[in-house]
Amino acid sequence: MFSGNEELESPAVAPHGPLPGGGRVRPMTRWGTPIMHRPQQPVTVFDDSLRKLAADMVATMYAAEGVGLAACQIGEDVAMFVFDCPDESDQRVVGVVCNPTLVLPEGRERRLDDSLEGCLSYPGAFVACARPDFAVVEGQGLDGEPVRFEGDGLLAKCLQHETDHTRGTVFGDRVSAKAMKKLRKQHDAAAEEYPPDWPT
Repeated sequence: MFSGNEELESPAVAPHGPLPGGGRVRPMTRWGTPIMHRPQQPVTVFDDSLRKLAADMVATMYAAEGVGLAACQIGEDVAMFVFDCPDESDQRVVGVVCNPTLVLPEGRERRLDDSLEGCLSYPGAFVACARPDFAVVEGQGLDGEPVRFEGDGLLAKCLQHETDHTRGTVFGDRVSAKAMKKLRKQHDAAAEEYPPDWPT
């Protein structure tokens, strides 16, 4: 997920530990590639190769100036995402989630945030996308332990956006045909800024 030019300079909260480091930056997989549009395989083995993949995801997310990245966005068929994203109060939260499940507000508690959204796999384009303004994600960490993250603001949007990726959904699937046309126009206009090997 694109940051929308958010500043990420404040100290981060890491309720389940820091993000893995030492990864390599990999090219971004784009919308239209089959892996982006089908559910990802659940994580069943929690080993060094999974940690290495997560480290590559973190490195790629930062190189692309994003706030979240799913494994499918670097071409890996794995239900996992990483994030470093501020909430409504600008408090950064970082984490890794394998096999995510979403819990969203219902009834009177449900309010929508229709702010702009962008995707690292469709770079250079932003449109409004209405999503609940609070989200909880539960799943597993890199050692298979239970993890839980919750938040509002951009963090809520990020948790939903990245969980969608693990299910084969891109945010363009959630907007109107008119909005998608606008998104496509922005994306095409910015194409030269994002060559096929971006952000390596």
